[in-house]
Amino acid sequence: MCLSIPSKVVKIDKERNVATVDTMGITREAGLDLMEEDDVKIGDYVLLHIGFIMNKLDEADALESLKVYSELVEKMDEQERQNLVEEDDNCPNRGK
Repeated sequence: MCLSIPSKVVKIDKERNVATVDTMGITREAGLDLMEEDDVKIGDYVLLHIGFIMNKLDEADALESLKVYSELVEKMDEQERQNLVEEDDNCPNRGK
């Protein structure tokens, strides 16, 4: 199962057209090729799919979604958390 969790843009590399995003404490790069030029700014919340930023989210909606995800993660035991991370790492639709 691939989840699209709201991520906060923390850095933009215009030369490479990628953004560094923070997804619940994990940073990764995501392509900006599917967004309008200069539409994404540092501090924006976005959704990713297969390694690309697909759209921006309203900050209030993103924070509410992150709160729900945090509550779900807190209810999982360590093995369930590890399985979730492994499934996400091996998601066939994830861009590398």
